[in-house]
Amino acid sequence: MSGDFGMAQRAVMAALLAALYGALCGAIWWREARRRRQARAEAESLATAQEGAQPLLVAYASQTGQAEELARETARVLHAAGEPVQLCALDAVDAGRLRDIRRALFVASTYGEGDAPDNAARFQSTVMAAGAGLAHLQYAVLALGDRQYGRFCGFGRALDEWLQARGARQWFPRVEVDNGAPAALEAWRRHLDDAFLLEGEPAWQAPVYAPWTLAARRHLNPGSAGAPVFHIELAPPPELAGRPGAQWESGDLAQVRVPGAPGEPEVLRDYSIASIAGDGRVHLLVRRAVRPDGTPGLASGWLTAGLGVGGTVALRLRAHRSFRLEDNAGRPLVLIGNGTGLAGLRGHLRARARAGAGPNWLVFGERQAAHDALYGDELQRWLAQGVLQRLDRIFSRDQARRLYVQDRLREAGGELRRWAQQGAAFYVCGSLQGMAQGVDEALRDVLGAPALEALAAEGRYRRDVY
Repeated sequence: MSGDFGMAQRAVMAALLAALYGALCGAIWWREARRRRQARAEAESLATAQEGAQPLLVAYASQTGQAEELARETARVLHAAGEPVQLCALDAVDAGRLRDIRRALFVASTYGEGDAPDNAARFQSTVMAAGAGLAHLQYAVLALGDRQYGRFCGFGRALDEWLQARGARQWFPRVEVDNGAPAALEAWRRHLDDAFLLEGEPAWQAPVYAPWTLAARRHLNPGSAGAPVFHIELAPPPELAGRPGAQWESGDLAQVRVPGAPGEPEVLRDYSIASIAGDGRVHLLVRRAVRPDGTPGLASGWLTAGLGVGGTVALRLRAHRSFRLEDNAGRPLVLIGNGTGLAGLRGHLRARARAGAGPNWLVFGERQAAHDALYGDELQRWLAQGVLQRLDRIFSRDQARRLYVQDRLREAGGELRRWAQQGAAFYVCGSLQGMAQGVDEALRDVLGAPALEALAAEGRYRRDVY
């Protein structure tokens, strides 16, 4: 009897495990189906119902959300003028769709040193690798970049050259934008006005900045071998407090408008937000950059020293949809970063702490524990409270052999695979050179390249790197 009972128990457990596995597969399939439905809905949201009208495709390749924002404004203006428009990320455009469309506008940023942003990588590796003819296509490209990087507008240029090589016809020459330069964006608008006979209507909506007050500033790494890092708190103006203009989600960005040097225009800088809207203030983690001549960086120098407490900074909040939690809010999270990249990860952890969501694992790298343990007390408190189930802090210069975040990921490969199998999402925030590239290589080694690419396609591998 006891043997029969044991066999029955095992049968019940096997059935239960099979049911749980089926439920997990079903949940994954449902989330992926919902993601595909959302992508289709976005692509079709602006298309009019005009009989026989061929919609204009507006596709964006965006890493931080700037290209997506400009594509959305472009699509809005054209749609308001009566143009049927379809808006989507470039990865949603396959060879068949490109073959069917006749008119397209591409807004393309560049990731790192000339690479495609994450939401255009699949398009680059599949569609651009094919040799389909595009003589039927009329198009224009708005390329976004930063001249601080070697291959300025690298992906936008590559996309434009590929389209021309395939026989597509330019509406007007490629417009290149250096770090949001207003003159270049105005040139794009003028070209569209001429191409679509907009005649200035409907009006383009310029970004709106508000005067946020520097409420607090704290030096976090005195004695560090690296440049000084500051915790900065910015309070919204009274008229915005509690209103949509002062609301954001973890993962979003704050764009600040900084006074230029004498005789130079103002400059724009994006910073990952290290707080949540419930904190009431935008928290930034800013390292004071040093130019080759020894002078401080224009934006970081002003925020960390030039601007006095109580002074104001022109700021606007920018949705960073490719780094928000969104469908990953209910998943386990593996958060990976270094240096001031802790800002974006801290925002997510504060959101998870408030929601009681987990499990959460933080892997973070800096120079020396004695000087560079950024937000150390807060991280230890989260570990003790169970907000963090695991905390790995790697200090590269605290031992004879330099150790980095990617080294710890390889050491913890088995645990990383278990988290991935349990549905975890991976978020990476910090420096592109060294850290982000090394982390990507380590994850490919540990999880396998096909698995990592599948995670990216599902929105479970997201990066905010610079």
